[in-house]
Amino acid sequence: MSLVDGLRSPHSPLRRVLARELSAGPGPLRQNYRAQHRTDHVLLPPPGVGAGAGTVGTAIDQRLRLAFTAAAPVDDAALIGIELTGRIGSHGEGLRMRAVGNELAARMTETVQGLDLDNRDLPLDRAQDEEEDLARMLIAAAWYQVLARTPIGFAYTPLAKAALQDPRNFTLTRLLQLPHPDMVDDVVNQLHKAAHSPLQDERARTRPGDCHGGPTFAGARITADADLTVDGLLLDFKSTRHPLKEMSQRTAWQLAGYLLLDAADVYRIDTVGLYLTRTGVLASWPVEDFLDLLGACRHDLTELRAVFRELLTGCHATPTPPTSPRRKRSTTSGGCWSAWPRSPLPDAARSASSPCPRPPAAPGSSAPPDAANGPRSCANAD
Repeated sequence: MSLVDGLRSPHSPLRRVLARELSAGPGPLRQNYRAQHRTDHVLLPPPGVGAGAGTVGTAIDQRLRLAFTAAAPVDDAALIGIELTGRIGSHGEGLRMRAVGNELAARMTETVQGLDLDNRDLPLDRAQDEEEDLARMLIAAAWYQVLARTPIGFAYTPLAKAALQDPRNFTLTRLLQLPHPDMVDDVVNQLHKAAHSPLQDERARTRPGDCHGGPTFAGARITADADLTVDGLLLDFKSTRHPLKEMSQRTAWQLAGYLLLDAADVYRIDTVGLYLTRTGVLASWPVEDFLDLLGACRHDLTELRAVFRELLTGCHATPTPPTSPRRKRSTTSGGCWSAWPRSPLPDAARSASSPCPRPPAAPGSSAPPDAANGPRSCANAD
C-alpha cells in the first residue's frame, strides 16, 4: 500500500491513527499556511496543457529536485515504468516502448550531467532552448511513471497511444515530439519563477550532498516518496492553480506521514515545508510548530514515530531518541543554517490557533516548558 492510497480511504488504519493523534485536523495549519501565502499572482497553465496538468506537475517536481541534487538524473518510478512497458502487447509494442524508454533514460542522464544542474556556482535555470529540450524529456519520463504508479491510466497517455498505434515508427525522436508546446512552456515558466523565489535562496545555502531527491523510508510496509529533503527541511512541491485551497486534510496528513515515516531519523528533519510552483511561495513550519498546529498533544515526535511504525509494521517499537541533539536553524544570516521563516503570526496568535497552547514557564526558568523529556502538557486542550 502507498501512503497516498492509505490516505485516500477514510476507513484505513492509517487514516484512523492520524485522526486520533493529530486531533485538530488541518484547520489551524491551513490558517497559518494562508497567512504565509502572501501573493495573489498565480502562473496559470496555458490552454494546451488541459488534462496534462498532472504530467506537467510531475515534470516540474523532478526538474526542481535536479536543481538541488543530480545524483539520480532519472526518477526511480520512471525507470520502473520503462521496465514494465516490456510486458505490454503481443506484437512487440511493449518491447519497443522499453527500448525507447531506455534511450530516453540515457539521454536524460547525459543531459543532466552535461548541464551540471546542481552546481551552485551556476543559476537554477539554464538557457531557454536547453530547458525546453529537458522539459520534453521530463514530460516523456512522467508518462512512463504513470505505469509504475497508476497502471490503469497508462493506456491513455500520448506515449502509449503513439506506440500502440505505430510501434515500428515509435522512436525517441517521435516520443519527444509528443508533448504539446504549451506543456513544455508551462514547465519552463514554473522553473523560471523558482529561479527568483525563496527556493533559490535555499539552494544557494546548501550543497548537493545535503539534499535527497525523492527520499524514501525504509522499514515500513508502505511505499512513500517525498519530493525533497534539504539539510533538515522536508519539502513537498505543489503545482496547483488554486494555492489557497492546497492545505487540505490530505496534504497536511501527507506531510505528517512523511515526517513520521522517518523513524530512524535518517534525514534529520527539523522543518516541514510546501513550495507552490505557480506562485513562488515557500511556506514552512519548524517540526514542533507543525505538530502543535495539527493537535499532536499526546506524544512528542519520537513517540509519534514509534506509534506510526507499530501501526505499519505490526511490531511494537520502543521510542529511541536521536543519537545526537536535533539541530536548530540559526537566527543569523549566512551558512546553511541561516534564518528560516517561522510562522508569520505573532506568538500569541500562533498559540491561540494551536489546539495545544504551551503553559507559561515556571518563574525563574529560562527553558520552555516542553524542553524537558516527556510529552507536552495538553491540560488546556479541548
